[in-house]
Amino acid sequence: MVPAWLWLLCLSILQALPKARSAELYVEVPENYGGNFPLYLTKLPLPREKAEGQIVLSGSSNMAVGDLFAVDPDSGFLLVTRALDREEQAEYQLQVTLEAEDGRVLWGPQPVRVHVRDENDQVPHFSQAIYRVQLSQGTRPGIPFLFLEASDGDEPGTANSDLRFRILNQAPAQPLPDMFKLEPRLGALALSPKGSTSLDQALEGPYQLLIQVKDMGDQASGHQATATVDVSIVENTWVPQDPVHLVENLKVPYPHHISRVHWSGGGVHYRLESQPPGPFDVDAEGKLYVTRELDREAQAEYLLQVRAQNTRGEDYTEPLELQVVVMDENDNAPLCPPRGPPISLPELSPPGTKVTRLLAEDMDAPGSPNSHVVYRLLSPELGEGTEGRAFELDSTSGSVTLRALPLHAGQHILLRVLAVDLGGAEGGLSSTCEVTVTVMDINDHAPEFTTSQIEPISLPEDTEPGTLVALLTATDADLEPAFRLMDFAIEAGDTDRTFGLDWEPGFGQVQLRLLKNLSYEAAPSHELVVVVRSVAPLVGPGAGPGATATVTVLVERVLPVPKLDQETYEASIPVNSPAGSFLLTIQPSDPPSRPLRFSLVNDSEGWLCIKEVSGEVLTARPLQGARPGDVYTVLVEAQDAGSHAYLTLALHWVEPSEYFVPVIVSQNAQMWQLLVRVVVCRCNKEGQCLRKVGRMKGMPTKLSAVGILVGTLLAIGIFLILIFTHLTLARKKDLDQPVDSVPLKAAV
Repeated sequence: MVPAWLWLLCLSILQALPKARSAELYVEVPENYGGNFPLYLTKLPLPREKAEGQIVLSGSSNMAVGDLFAVDPDSGFLLVTRALDREEQAEYQLQVTLEAEDGRVLWGPQPVRVHVRDENDQVPHFSQAIYRVQLSQGTRPGIPFLFLEASDGDEPGTANSDLRFRILNQAPAQPLPDMFKLEPRLGALALSPKGSTSLDQALEGPYQLLIQVKDMGDQASGHQATATVDVSIVENTWVPQDPVHLVENLKVPYPHHISRVHWSGGGVHYRLESQPPGPFDVDAEGKLYVTRELDREAQAEYLLQVRAQNTRGEDYTEPLELQVVVMDENDNAPLCPPRGPPISLPELSPPGTKVTRLLAEDMDAPGSPNSHVVYRLLSPELGEGTEGRAFELDSTSGSVTLRALPLHAGQHILLRVLAVDLGGAEGGLSSTCEVTVTVMDINDHAPEFTTSQIEPISLPEDTEPGTLVALLTATDADLEPAFRLMDFAIEAGDTDRTFGLDWEPGFGQVQLRLLKNLSYEAAPSHELVVVVRSVAPLVGPGAGPGATATVTVLVERVLPVPKLDQETYEASIPVNSPAGSFLLTIQPSDPPSRPLRFSLVNDSEGWLCIKEVSGEVLTARPLQGARPGDVYTVLVEAQDAGSHAYLTLALHWVEPSEYFVPVIVSQNAQMWQLLVRVVVCRCNKEGQCLRKVGRMKGMPTKLSAVGILVGTLLAIGIFLILIFTHLTLARKKDLDQPVDSVPLKAAV
């Protein structure tokens, strides 16, 4: 069962919907109908029971429809009361309603569209009775130079308004009667192929053409009209133009007039094309303009094509070409080449060696002064060193070569070159180019020893093999590590290969070591010549055989240690013995092969003396302070007297200074020289040498000096306390022994 509220909703929706509109009735009425009126058009679909209402006819036109149309109330026919003119109004929109007396619409509205069917009652006519036109020589055949305009008032799209054009007469008919042709539908007048050829050969004319226009299309019947066309033949002015030269970056108001073309014929429209596309334009008078500044570096030339066209965009003749040449201006500075890696140049390269070539590019016109680049060396300046005189620059080609001034390995030189256009003239633009040159090392330095003569080295003949004899140092001025590798060898003085060399690659030190036992009798000395050479081959003028260093080795004879006949000697002497009293004689146990020299070591009181050769011990002075029973002990030293020399002053006064005294040593027909360093100075009361000391760097401050002094005194005090304590304990120990138990000893 349907709810009541749903019925009410459906009823309200139906009442709200508008009444369905009747379909439109379409009726045609012939124009200028010549029959009787009123003319019944169509029967309206009125309701059968219409007596209650009144038929109302209305229209949307401003014209009162009641004067033209009516409705027969009895038959329900729509009537037209008089003839209609389509050119006055082509259609009428009518509405028919049935209304009650109170104005309520009982039926309708019923739309009716009345169309007036056209009749060919209008005569076509031209827009002008006489047309005047100029025709230029050189016009292509078939290209319309005049478009005739005609109109017909009949309905468009029907045969009544379908117009056709044709040439009725050409005057004069020379040189050809068909100089022109006319498109029948469009009314486009053009030259015939024969007429175009004839006009190009001779300037003919003028011509007068009689043109007819007729309606009804291609039918024989129809209305027609005529017009006259006066054609003047003019000389062809469409001639080639000279090239236009425009300066780039031209500062003028834009658009800027540059040239003009002219088509002498009529009805012309100009169109411009540019290859490549450029800022150019042409106006209706054929004036050519450039619309903005030009840049020669972006485009040096343009080819303009100007077309003379009719209203349909068809070319009257071939396009006219105009060349635009952009003239160069010096608006581009030379461009330096990209800065690459440093240029490597071997040291000791001969003068004239090519280092590099700078090629700065100038974007201005090639071959012009604006792109003529010259070069100038800016740096290194002479004040920065001598590198500036080591290079030479060709101002024209930009080639950089070496001069005679040598360069050194490891140098990094920045060359700054000024590139100037205009051939270096005033006003030229410039750029600064930079080139880095690195001087490469070559193996042109031979290694050298830091010292070529080593002081004689003494070696006992019992020295163990493997002992380090000397350490030699060599240096190489080259920078490349591979060029600093050295090779060492003993070149002379070691035929028995008693000595050997030991070194590590890459280090400039070589160790001279003993390989075999020495023998004084076989060779008391060796003069070794050590040579150092570069491992890599040497190049350049400095190549040589190698540096040498001479090492002299003296072999010391090893003699048995002299022995005395006793280890200890004892002697007793009265306390009051005078100076010179004989005590005893020190004697060797076996007769020595060489004489001995004797000396006392610890004669602290100076009471005794010993004869250097005989070994006799005597009192040197009275024994002051000695008591009976005291024991006085001294040491006696015995040395071989055959291997010593003593150097003494030969003058009473020598200027205090440092001296090197040459001492010549000879042995077994061999001689060598020793330099003995001797320092002569003034002495104080204690016999100590006083030497002038210069100011030392890093002197301590007063506070630190006081601290150091206090600390030093404190350390000395502690040290003295320890010494006194030790002496006290030692003396107590001596007092505990009997006096005669301590003998007088002689020790070697």
